[in-house]
Amino acid sequence: MKKNWFNKSYLENEYVVLLYQFGVLLTLYTVCRLLFYWFNLALFPNVSFADLMTILRGGVKFDIAGLLYLNAAYMLLYVIPHPWKYRSGYQKFLRWWFIIVNSLGLALNALDFKYYPFILKRTTASVYEILKHEDNMVTLSFRFMVDYWYVYLIFAALVAALVYLTRRPKPQPTPIGKWYYAYPFALAMLLMFSAFTVAGIRGDFKHSTRPITISNAGEYVKSAEQVYLVVNTPFCFIRTFGNKSFTKMNFFTSDKELAEGFNPVMKYDLPAPAQKKNVVVIILESFAREHFGAFNKTLDGGKYKGFTPFLDSLAQQSLVFPNAYANGRKSIDAMPSVLASLPALVQPYVISEYSTNRVNTLASLLDGEGYETSFFHGAPNGSMGFLAFSKLAGFQKYYGKTEFNNDAEFDGMWAIWDEPFLKYWGAQMGQMKKPFFTALFSASSHHPFKVPAKYEGAFPKGQIPLHQCVGYTDHSLRLFFNSIKNQPWFKNTVFVITADHSVSPVHAEYKTNVNAFAIPLIFYTPDGSLKGVDNRLAQQVDIMPTLMSYLGYSKPFVSFGTNLLEKKNDTFVLNYIGDAYQFMMDDMVIYFDGKKITQVFDYKKDPALKNNLLGKVNITKYETKMKAVLQQYNNRMIANDLVAK
Repeated sequence: MKKNWFNKSYLENEYVVLLYQFGVLLTLYTVCRLLFYWFNLALFPNVSFADLMTILRGGVKFDIAGLLYLNAAYMLLYVIPHPWKYRSGYQKFLRWWFIIVNSLGLALNALDFKYYPFILKRTTASVYEILKHEDNMVTLSFRFMVDYWYVYLIFAALVAALVYLTRRPKPQPTPIGKWYYAYPFALAMLLMFSAFTVAGIRGDFKHSTRPITISNAGEYVKSAEQVYLVVNTPFCFIRTFGNKSFTKMNFFTSDKELAEGFNPVMKYDLPAPAQKKNVVVIILESFAREHFGAFNKTLDGGKYKGFTPFLDSLAQQSLVFPNAYANGRKSIDAMPSVLASLPALVQPYVISEYSTNRVNTLASLLDGEGYETSFFHGAPNGSMGFLAFSKLAGFQKYYGKTEFNNDAEFDGMWAIWDEPFLKYWGAQMGQMKKPFFTALFSASSHHPFKVPAKYEGAFPKGQIPLHQCVGYTDHSLRLFFNSIKNQPWFKNTVFVITADHSVSPVHAEYKTNVNAFAIPLIFYTPDGSLKGVDNRLAQQVDIMPTLMSYLGYSKPFVSFGTNLLEKKNDTFVLNYIGDAYQFMMDDMVIYFDGKKITQVFDYKKDPALKNNLLGKVNITKYETKMKAVLQQYNNRMIANDLVAK
C-alpha cells in the first residue's frame, strides 16, 4: 500500500530527512559561532548588534560550505539510487558515519573557543606542521583538558544535541511505485544535490564564482579580525589543506620600477671598519608591549607600572622603539622575522613548501665573518620546529633541554624554567669563541602560566594569569644580566631584546588590529653607543639590517626590513590579519586583500579604526611601497632568490 505523501511519511521522506539533518548542523554551527564570540569577546570590541546580525548571515554561507566539504561523501552515499541503501546495516553505517564526521567538525569549532587567543586566527591545516614537532603532546593535551574542562563539556553537549536531534525521523524511500519512475527520479535528485553541493562550496550559482575562501568573509565585516567570526574552523582547516603559501605577483612589470618601490638587496657604504662585537638576541615568549611600564607611561592615567621592572630600567639605558610590532602572531613566525628578516605572510615560512630556500640570516652572515653562532631554547629538542630552522638558518650549535641535561629544572610542561636556563646560557657564552652571535627564545611566559613553587606569590598576579609569568621572566633576566655584567666580553656586546608576538590585551588601547602586533624592541649596548628613543615605526624584520649596519657589515644581503639607524629611512610595518595584508606607514594603516585596497585609517587620530578613509585620502605612496614589498617577497620566495648574488 502506498504511503500518503501528505501524512507523516512526508516528513520521513529520505530527501526531507537529509535537509532536516543539514538544518540541525547549521543550527549547531551558529551556536558554535556565538560561543566562539562569547569566549573571545574582548578580542572583538567593536561589534554592534547590527554587525553581529550581518556576521551571522554571512556565517551561514561559510557553514554551508564547510558542512558540504565534511559531508560530501555522506551525501553521495545517502542519495545514491539503489534499493539496498534502505537495509538496516547500511543505514547504521551511514548513521555512524554522519555522527563521527560531524562530531569532528564540532570538535574543531570547540577547539578554537580557547585556542584562538593563542594564535588570533582560526585553526588551519598548518596546525599539524606546528604540533608534530612536540614530543610531549600527551602531557600538553592532558593539561589543556584540565585547564579548559568546560570546553570539553560544551563539546559533549553539542554532540549529544546532534545525536538527539537527528535520531528521528528515520529516512524512508520516496513513495513512487514503478521502478522506471523511481530510478529516474532518484537520479534527478542525485544531480540536484550535486548541484547544491557545488553551489554551496562555490558560494553561489554564478559561473564566474570560484570556491569561496577565508578572504570572502570580508564581505560581512567592518574590520579584518572579524573575519574569524564569520568563518568556521572546519572550513578554514579544509580550505587551507595543501595550499601553497605564496603566489606570484605582477604589480610592477619592470625590475627598475619594482626596485624603486622597494629593494630588499641591502649594501651599506660604511667608512668605518667592521666592529667585531658580540651579538646577543633575546626573543621573549608572549611579551606584549602592554606588559611594559616604560612603553606605557600614559596608560591608566599615568599610573600604570607594568610587570617588567628590570626591562623598564634597562630601557632607560638603551635605544628603544616604542612603536615596534611583530610580523606574525605565533612563535614560529618570530624566528624567520627576527633572525632572517622574513615577515610572516599568509602562512608561517617555516612550515611552507619554501622553508628549505637559501636565505640570508644573522647566523649565516656572521658565520662568514668568523663568528661562533648558537641558538638556545629550553624546550625538548625539536619543539616548535626551532631546531630544524636553526640548522636551515646556519646556526653552528643548538642548545635545548637535552643539552641542559637536568630535568629537575623542567617545568613539567614546556621547557626548562627561564631562570636556570638563562643562567646556563650565560655560562655557555663565557666558553664561546669571540666574537660570537647567540640567540635565545624564552619559554616560561606561556600556558599553563605557572612559576616555580619558590616564587609563588612573588610577582604581581595582574589581570591575566600570564602577568606573573612575565614578572618571573623579567626577574630571571635581571639575574642573568647580573651574572654576566662583569665578564670581559660583556662591554663588547650588543643586546637586542624583543618578543615573538603579542597576546590577548587587557587595556582598550591594545584591543585594535594595529596593537594586536605591538611588542617591545630594545637595543642595549653596555658601552652606551646605542641610546635614546626613536618613535618611528619598527618591526621584527628591521632587526637584522639594523644590526648589520651597526656592526659595519659592507657585503650585500637580502632583507625585507629597514635599517633603523638611518634616520632618513621611511619605516613601515607589514602584517597579515584576517586573510588580508595590514600595511602601516607614517600615520596610515591600509588593508589589502591581494587585489584591492579595502580599508584605510589614520591610526594615530583614529586608534579604534572606525573611520574608513578609502577614497578620501591619497594613499599612492603607501600602496606603491606595500605592493613592491609584497612582489619582491613572494616572487623571490617562489624563485628561491633570497640570497644576494
